[in-house]
Amino acid sequence: MNMRKMMRFLVFICLSGWVCAGPLVAQSIYVSGITKITMRTGPGVEHKIVAMLTSGSKLETIEYQQAWSHVRTQNNKTGWVLSRFLTQKVPQTLLVKQLQKENERLVGVLEQTEGKNLALVEKNSSLLGIEAKYKKLEQASADFLKLNESYKELTKQSQDQQNHILTLEKNLNNEEKIWFLSGAGVFIVGLIIGLSTRKNKRSSLL
Repeated sequence: MNMRKMMRFLVFICLSGWVCAGPLVAQSIYVSGITKITMRTGPGVEHKIVAMLTSGSKLETIEYQQAWSHVRTQNNKTGWVLSRFLTQKVPQTLLVKQLQKENERLVGVLEQTEGKNLALVEKNSSLLGIEAKYKKLEQASADFLKLNESYKELTKQSQDQQNHILTLEKNLNNEEKIWFLSGAGVFIVGLIIGLSTRKNKRSSLL
């Protein structure tokens, strides 16, 4: 026996042992691409049907045999199914359903993201409006402070001018009084002189 035949023989022995003995640990298998298969209470068509399994149903192997395999469903129901209807590859129908569900999930996430983005845009617009109002209020406050300072300065200047006018009026009144008194004094002195002159004239005539 040459090396190639010996390798084939060893591979055949290994595969035969796996098929006959079944898996040492439980593994996931699927119902292959047909419509439905029966799950029975024992390895044979004479046993009672306990469930109908559709294509893509995920099962857990309890014991794998060449003709019939003992399996467990996802709701913990156990039974026997024909091994030729089982496969370790994920069926295309199941992959399509999984992709459809994932697509629906992503669409939902996208819609939520768009909703959040719209809310953020509206919030940003509101913040921009508030910021614009704040700037206007700030500018108005600055203008008010400037006007207030100008008003205080003008008020002070007006008060100073009023005080100056009052001072001038007071000084003017004093000068008028002096001039009035001076004029009255001159008039009285003149009157006295005039009277004295007349008396002297009269005395000389006598």
